[in-house]
Amino acid sequence: MKRYVQNKSYDVTKLDDEYVVLNTDNYTVTKLNEVGGFCWSLLHKEQTIDSILKAIHEEFPEDEQPNEGEIEEFIMDLVQCELVHHVS
Repeated sequence: MKRYVQNKSYDVTKLDDEYVVLNTDNYTVTKLNEVGGFCWSLLHKEQTIDSILKAIHEEFPEDEQPNEGEIEEFIMDLVQCELVHHVS
């Protein structure tokens, strides 16, 4: 099972229920909603899609929970933005 973790070249600011993540290597800014910010905070240590989904299910009401495909797409977007990488 693939594992993911945050890259170290970023600064993050939380504003109300949104997170703003600056990739300090590429000078890009990524805004995350509350669920995305929660996922981001989990990724300070290695996570799998399943472990992220489990944590979301414990933290958020059912109507706010993304499905597995949405989490996979979100993680792939973070990988593309070079904020997260696969762990070997």
